[in-house]
Amino acid sequence: QVQLVESGGGLVQVGGSLKLSCAASGTIFSINSMGWYRQAPGKQRELVAVITSDGSTNYADSVKGRFTISRDNAKNMVYLQMNSLKPEDTDVYYCNVVGYYSEYNQFGIWGQGTQVTVSS
Repeated sequence: QVQLVESGGGLVQVGGSLKLSCAASGTIFSINSMGWYRQAPGKQRELVAVITSDGSTNYADSVKGRFTISRDNAKNMVYLQMNSLKPEDTDVYYCNVVGYYSEYNQFGIWGQGTQVTVSS
């Protein structure tokens, strides 16, 4: 069973930085994409950034120029470097991984979420 473990959330002041990490472990044949989503209470979960196995990236307009997603293929890890943080970035951030357990069995899983709070 594939598991995701998130870390790096916390409390930071406006303009500060945080780096989120997500590690995928277990039986993994391949990974198609790894990404970060965020969700506030009562709100819809939204895409923050995603990176595919070939390194292609996509960002929400609200974080372009401030956040950077990266991955370590050998370790099955994905990171989100968040700079110039704003109060509106305050949310629970969730890691997402889509891949295959085996050649023909795919999966899509979520991390448990990590709280990011930006105070002013």
